[in-house]
Amino acid sequence: MSDVGVQVSTNRDALAHNSLFEWPYSLNMEALLARGWRPVPFHDFILKIHARCDLSCDYCYMYRSADQGWRERPRVMSPTVASQAVSRIGEHVRTHVLSGVNVTLHGGEPLLAGPELITHVVRAVRRETGGATARIQIQTNGVRLTETYLRLFDQLDVRVGVSLDGDRAAHDAHRRDAGGRGSYDAISRALRRLAGGSFAHLYAGLLCVVDPRRDPIATYEALLTFTPPSVDFLLPHGNWSAPPPLRQEGSPRRPYGKWLIAVFDHWYDASRKLTRIRLFEEIINGLLGGTPHAESLGLEPDRIVVVETDGAIERSDALKSAYEGAAATGLNVVDASFDDALRLPVVAGGQLGYEGLSKTCRACAIARVCGGGMYAHRYRRGSGFANPSVYCADLYLLIGHIRRRVARDVVALRAGLR
Repeated sequence: MSDVGVQVSTNRDALAHNSLFEWPYSLNMEALLARGWRPVPFHDFILKIHARCDLSCDYCYMYRSADQGWRERPRVMSPTVASQAVSRIGEHVRTHVLSGVNVTLHGGEPLLAGPELITHVVRAVRRETGGATARIQIQTNGVRLTETYLRLFDQLDVRVGVSLDGDRAAHDAHRRDAGGRGSYDAISRALRRLAGGSFAHLYAGLLCVVDPRRDPIATYEALLTFTPPSVDFLLPHGNWSAPPPLRQEGSPRRPYGKWLIAVFDHWYDASRKLTRIRLFEEIINGLLGGTPHAESLGLEPDRIVVVETDGAIERSDALKSAYEGAAATGLNVVDASFDDALRLPVVAGGQLGYEGLSKTCRACAIARVCGGGMYAHRYRRGSGFANPSVYCADLYLLIGHIRRRVARDVVALRAGLR
């Protein structure tokens, strides 16, 4: 239990799960505020404009994990709910005098929402955020990414991120439709439209879920064939109570760390790094004294908030991999503001930085860089999220390797300057 006291939560799903006294529900918000802690306003708004998908990926945290709440939600966000959600974003921007925000259209598969709703949401965001900069992106599996959609995104100034897991064999092993058919061919056609010609400026990058059973270099090179400006390598969502593939408690194996090291060396040794890999860049940033800015690393306060198709305000949907209701706040944009969410333990837990780490992590030499790993990956039934990441050993191996390589280069650079 947390050493800052106990506050009872009224969240229905938390009660059903018996997580009432798990961390962060055990946080005493009054005590935190009394001693000077203040929440940080949200900066990244994820709008779930469609709650269904045209793929059935075997590792999906939305449809194949502990939280099955999607079954009770509307398939598509109504224009009324969308307008209310965007109004709340504008309210948050004005209240906290934010200079800019990031808004991601997400799902399910957001392209299923159709061009009319997408246009409505984007134009409303521009209108409601006023003088603040609104960076809008859509995250898609790419199956429906036609030239018609790309022309629309060009008109609306919406950047496009696409999910791709490597070559055809690696991708189609996991990312299939309901009939078992692979999606690689459709997505590769879409990526050629996006990466080439007049739409390249819309290309935000690729998301790739790590599979240590696949060759790391072959996977990375397959991604590079689509000339992505950036690649985000994502660890499959899991935790201590529901471990990801090949991660068993007490096992000396560190397959994810070794896989990522192979990609890092290949990327780091390249004479020109035309593709950014955010995971590696943020680790290097942290090792050199900077502050990592990534959901999966560092001690920066979590500034992500999600609005579901019914208007429910939630934390990062990666938490759905922990248990039913783990992301829930019990609030809705219809009658609550984002500031109301900032006052809840479930949100505060992700904003406490070093204080929010487990005792094990606080004693670790790389805590400032790792930050305990992704919040969702720390869960253990009974203690909640007050644990190291289930990927702790992999992250320690990866960060240690990168530290040694960068340190050698820094020493060589200093010697050359003498």
